[in-house]
Amino acid sequence: MKLHFSQNKPLKLLIDLIYPPRCPVCGQPAAVGLKICPECRRQLPLIESRRCRKCGKPVEDFEVLCPDCAKEDHFYDRGLGIYIYDETMKRAISELKYKGRREYGEVFGDLIYENARSELMDWKPDCLIPIPLHRARVRERGYNQAQIIAEALSEKCGIPTRADILIRTMETGRMKELSAKDRMNNMTCAFEAVGDRKGIRSVVLIDDIYTTGATIDAASVVLRRAGIDEIYFLAVCIGGGFMVSY
Repeated sequence: MKLHFSQNKPLKLLIDLIYPPRCPVCGQPAAVGLKICPECRRQLPLIESRRCRKCGKPVEDFEVLCPDCAKEDHFYDRGLGIYIYDETMKRAISELKYKGRREYGEVFGDLIYENARSELMDWKPDCLIPIPLHRARVRERGYNQAQIIAEALSEKCGIPTRADILIRTMETGRMKELSAKDRMNNMTCAFEAVGDRKGIRSVVLIDDIYTTGATIDAASVVLRRAGIDEIYFLAVCIGGGFMVSY
């Protein structure tokens, strides 16, 4: 698999000149040719420390696995989030998901590519699969933020996005009161593998936030049952500890 930089599209450049994209950190129009202010980029909480060998959360130098992965089995092979889910990222992700800032998803897809190129080279996935939203949520929001992130990443790396392989058949709501086992059962029932999967052996799941891993695990279980051999994930943000947010 050869990763490549996409060619600039004249029409998109013209649109950006007329309607400049807004920086996901400060919310102001970014400079021409940029999607994020250079000074704002430096504020992003990039994970540069040692990472958990399974989920990619930051760990101490003496740790191989984070406390979560040491006590919980996961059904994916490996993954990582690019940034810590701190207050800066909470604001940016919230703007993307709930306030119509679709362009922030494009920024995050670009940033995933910049920081996970080596992983994509190692994993050699056949496609990227965005974690799906239920159709009712898509109607309400107007888009799936994970798909926008995946498509931006796809444009950079040349790996196709396949949003037709995994669908969400039911809403799960918040699951703070459920046990880990019940969360997993609940989430697994929410997904279904569909579409043409011929020739698809290895995939990377794309999402905005990784917290406990329940969503990624549930999607992985469904995909493994459908015959996918290798499953990885990339997320914009990852929690530093055991958290439940959805």
